[in-house]
Amino acid sequence: MTIWRVTGGRRLSGELAVQGSKNAVLPILAASILAPCETLLTGVPDLRDVRITLRILRHLGCTVEREGDQIRIDSRPLSGCEIPHSLMRELRSSVIFLGAILARCGQARLSLPGGCELGPRPVDLHLEALRALGADVTEQGGDIICKGSDLRGARVILPIPSVGATENAMLAACAARGVTVISNAAREPEIVDLQKYLRALGARLSGAGSAEIRVEGFAPAPFVRHRILPDRIAAATLLCACAAAGGDITLTNVFPSHFLTVMDSLSEAGCDIITKSGTVTLRSDGRLIAPRPIVTRPYPGFPTDAQPPLMAACLRARGTTVFTETIFSNRYRHALELRRLGADVSIEGRVAFISGVERLTAAPLTAGDLRGGAAMIVAALAAEGTTEIFDEEHIRRGYDRLEQQLAALGADISCDRASN
Repeated sequence: MTIWRVTGGRRLSGELAVQGSKNAVLPILAASILAPCETLLTGVPDLRDVRITLRILRHLGCTVEREGDQIRIDSRPLSGCEIPHSLMRELRSSVIFLGAILARCGQARLSLPGGCELGPRPVDLHLEALRALGADVTEQGGDIICKGSDLRGARVILPIPSVGATENAMLAACAARGVTVISNAAREPEIVDLQKYLRALGARLSGAGSAEIRVEGFAPAPFVRHRILPDRIAAATLLCACAAAGGDITLTNVFPSHFLTVMDSLSEAGCDIITKSGTVTLRSDGRLIAPRPIVTRPYPGFPTDAQPPLMAACLRARGTTVFTETIFSNRYRHALELRRLGADVSIEGRVAFISGVERLTAAPLTAGDLRGGAAMIVAALAAEGTTEIFDEEHIRRGYDRLEQQLAALGADISCDRASN
C-alpha cells in the first residue's frame, strides 16, 4: 500500500520532459521475442507494468539488462512458451504475449490476464484474430492454449478497433505465410510505434495509423535499436493538473497532435495553450468553465484514459461538464470517490454530470485503478488542505515518478509506502 499526500493550493510552473509511453513500450517488449535477436530500447519509463513485463521476458528465457531509461533484451536464449498465472494476473496487457510467443514458438499457453478492473475487455477478439490466421485456440482451466506452427496470411476483420487485438494480430502475422490484412484496425499512435519497431526488426508492414494494416513477410534482423514515443496520457494528465491547480507549465518530449482532443477541451475550459514542435505550454488561472460534452472514443477521438484526469480538472469549473464513457463500463469509480472532496458528481449509466463547486476540501481517498488514481491527485492539487490517497500501486503502473515530476513544478506532494 502506498499513501500519496497532496496539499492543494499551490500553482504549478516550470518545464518538464514527458516520460516514454506505457502503452507503446509494453507491446514492443513483447515483440522483442518474435525472432532470435538483440533489442536496445531507449526512452523506457520506470513503471510497475514495465518491471512485470521484464519479469515475463526473463521467465521465458530472455536476458534483460536495464540502465536508466535503456533496456537491452537478448531473445536468442528464449526457452519457454508458457506464462504462469502468478505473472499474468499482475498485468492486464500481458495477453499481448500470446501473438508473439505463437509466432516464435508455434504454440503458447497463458492464463487470463489481470490488471485494473475497468469492465470487460474481451480476450475473444484476440483469439478470433489468431484463429483467422490458422491457429488452433482452446481454453482449459482458465488457460488459453494456442497452437499454430503453420500460420497463413488472411484477412482479419475486427468487430471493433481493439488496440490489443490489433497488436496481437500484427505480431502473429509476422510468422504467417502470405499476406495478412487487418481490417478495422486500431489507429492509436502506439500502433504506429509498434509498426516502426517491427519494420526495424525486419517485418514488412504498412498502414499503421489507418483502419487497414498489411503484413507481407518477415526477414528478421539480428539487432534493433528503437526509441519509445512520448506518453500522450501522461502529458494530458500533467496538463490537467496545471489546469486544476492554476499555473504556467511547458512540456517537452511530446507530440501535441497525439492528444489534440484533450487540449481542445482544456482550451474550451479557459486554458491558454501554445504548441510548437515537440512542446506544449499551458497557462491556467485555476478557475475554469465547463467545456462542451466529452465522449470517449477510439483514436483519434477523446481517449478514455484521459477522461478521469480531465474530469478532476473540471470539478470547480463554472457550469456542468458532461462525460459519456463508451469504452469501459466501470470507469466512473473515481468519480464517486471524488465526492469525498465535495465534488458535485452524478452518474446515469455511462454518463457523468459534473457541476462545478466553489471549493474542494481535503479528504481520504482510495485509488481503485491507474487513471482514477491520477485523477485523485489532480483533484487534490485544487483542494484545500492535505488529501491522502491510498493506493495499491495502481498509479505507479503508468506514471514514472509522478510525485517528483509534480514537485519539480511546485506541487506539495509526497508518496510513502505504508508500514504493515
